[in-house]
Amino acid sequence: MSSTLSYEDLIASIKDATIHLNRYLSIIIFLSGIIGNILNIFVLSKRVFFSNSCAFLFLISSITSLFAIVSGLTSRIVANWTVDLVSTVDWLCQFRGFILFSSRTVVLWLIMLATADRWLLSCADISRQQLRTLKNAQRGTISVIIFSILFNIPITFCYKSKYDQCSNSSYGKSLSCRLYTDLFYACGAILIPSLLMGCFSILIIYNVRHSLDYLKNGTNTTMINIRMRYTKKVDRQLILMSLIQVFVVLILVFPQAILKLYETFLTLNATNETRSALTKAIDDFIFNFVILLTYLANGLPFYIYLFSGGSLFRKICWQLVKSLVWKMKF
Repeated sequence: MSSTLSYEDLIASIKDATIHLNRYLSIIIFLSGIIGNILNIFVLSKRVFFSNSCAFLFLISSITSLFAIVSGLTSRIVANWTVDLVSTVDWLCQFRGFILFSSRTVVLWLIMLATADRWLLSCADISRQQLRTLKNAQRGTISVIIFSILFNIPITFCYKSKYDQCSNSSYGKSLSCRLYTDLFYACGAILIPSLLMGCFSILIIYNVRHSLDYLKNGTNTTMINIRMRYTKKVDRQLILMSLIQVFVVLILVFPQAILKLYETFLTLNATNETRSALTKAIDDFIFNFVILLTYLANGLPFYIYLFSGGSLFRKICWQLVKSLVWKMKF
């Protein structure tokens, strides 16, 4: 009898921990993410960053992150305190899913493009350097947005307005929907851009080290160009900001891809319904924790840039804060 009670208590404790996780950590991520991304938009819109292709990609990424945080966390927070319309109205559930997944897809692919932009900057080949223009960054952004919309349209047909289907992992109406939302999303929206980010980051580190080593041994016209390029303060800081952001994003987002592949495995093997109550409670806690990590990835860029952006980024932030305080006083 005591073992039965302890088993049930354990399940209840895990479910209670899941509720508190969604209730309080969601609010912290929501507030810090909204404030951080709004500040990012103001800072990256300044003249010193405005014409830089990488800064433009960071700017659009911050705007899109706002959509991801608002569309995803608002309903998650509301559902823990009162009745959430998203969990009862079909079209709201579908609209939320489309905005949320499209925004996340755009954010990851834009960060990948920003990393590719920094790789082009680190190349000694002049023809490659000439590819990193603001116009090409704008074209890449438009292409990513169109791809994300087309890629995520089928999700609107897979969602259904039930709490365990819209807010949790079992949102697919059918087996084909679950396979698409889990497997295709994991690969097209997470794994592929994440792997490309990692590859470009490695190439950036290699190019920078190779260029610095070459400069120590001798110089020629090409190396002088490299020296001039690395003396640009904005470009140097954007390289560091990009590398640190990629590292953080990979840590926070990659678990979701693993979770999606795990869910696909459960679906294909029809083991989802045969799991014990304890296993389901643990899986639900892990699912919610991993999902919150993805929102944290959307909310952290400003703080990453503040830490790694050097004196220039912090100076602009400080000037922005002072101007806001001054306007509030007068």
